[in-house]
Amino acid sequence: MEVTKEGQLNRSNVKILAVDDREDNLLSIETILERDGYIIRKANSGRAALKTLLTEQDFTLILMDVQMPDMNGFETASLIYEREKLRNIPIIFITAHNQDEEFMFKGYKMGAVDFIYKPINPELLRFKVSVFADLYLKTNQLMQQERTLLAAKANLEREIEERKINEEKIRLLNYQLVQNNDELKTINEELDRFAYVASHDLQEPLRKIMVFSDVVATKLNGKIDNDVQNSLNKIVKASDRMQKLINDLLKFSRHANNHEDFTTVDLNEIVHEVVGDMEADIQGKGAVVEVGRMPVLRAIPSQLRQLFHNLVGNALKFVRPGVSPKIQLYSESLRHSDDPSRPGEQYFQIYVKDNGIGFDSRYAEDIFVVFKRLHSYHEFEGSGIGLSICKKIVDRHKGSIRAIGQLNEGATFVVTLPEGRPEQMIPQNAGSAPSGVKATG
Repeated sequence: MEVTKEGQLNRSNVKILAVDDREDNLLSIETILERDGYIIRKANSGRAALKTLLTEQDFTLILMDVQMPDMNGFETASLIYEREKLRNIPIIFITAHNQDEEFMFKGYKMGAVDFIYKPINPELLRFKVSVFADLYLKTNQLMQQERTLLAAKANLEREIEERKINEEKIRLLNYQLVQNNDELKTINEELDRFAYVASHDLQEPLRKIMVFSDVVATKLNGKIDNDVQNSLNKIVKASDRMQKLINDLLKFSRHANNHEDFTTVDLNEIVHEVVGDMEADIQGKGAVVEVGRMPVLRAIPSQLRQLFHNLVGNALKFVRPGVSPKIQLYSESLRHSDDPSRPGEQYFQIYVKDNGIGFDSRYAEDIFVVFKRLHSYHEFEGSGIGLSICKKIVDRHKGSIRAIGQLNEGATFVVTLPEGRPEQMIPQNAGSAPSGVKATG
């Protein structure tokens, strides 16, 4: 329903049926009401009014003359109200019987809502019609609001039902996720146990293969042709490679079940121990290892020792022909603000950089996958587990590891580890550097 700028109801949709046998009376009614914008329909008899109401039932009000030939106003009203669709249309009778109580009673009994007496007072007619017009419009407005509210209620009920269904789906998905996580945890634990047990059980038969192969090769040395000797040598080398693979598997599985307590670790000491243990390989390849200042943090010493052993060993393995290996280890501190549960906690980034063969940057994630090799073992020895062990160790320490590299331009491994608790950096001169190692920073 429309409302004008002045806040009044818009009456342009209000239809009024004027019924009178005299054309001049109909014209008079039309003239009085047309200024209010009503839609006026005219009928010059009761029968004409009934005929109009057969096709149009959306009248707001009927103005009916009582004294009409053939069928008077009361008779017409009686026939109108016999139809269900027309019973709610109010009728104002127009009559010359001024204040005749018996006459008025009869009119009200027929369904009249009011009377207007002749001669018609224009202002009184306009006022009475406006009352019923406004009542009609307000009723329609309330009915429209009711329909809108019912529709909104229906939509809300549907949304509530859909939300209940979605909440139930989410609950089931969360339950399934918990179940899957429990199953995955169990499977991972079983895989770790299997890897350890399988690797441990393979040690004994492999040890016999290596011992007896070596005995046969020694006894037959110089007594057999070259092809047989080469085959024996291949058996010995394959056995040695398998032993390294089994040892790596043992290390990989053992890390999942190692409950060694975290302690304060000086990485300066750890790195120098690792480099000292690898001194023969470093000197054999003519490598230069530069070690910068390292942090002190909370960690598992044996696992960090394994981490740096693998990273330095990796740098010594993948060297470019004719290029002297150069390995740099250094660190820097940073504040890590991504984890809201550890506001302002100190983190350290440790770099292991080499000038070796590098790798295609597309495989930066693949190199940490267990048994994933970018090169054949005929080109470079190894089991394909070393970097996987590194990632597992770093994950255990709530850190991260990533690789940066380009083919024939070397590689850099960046290890990020949390400090664990505030500690001061220990100067580099706190320990002596092993032979063949330069101390920097």
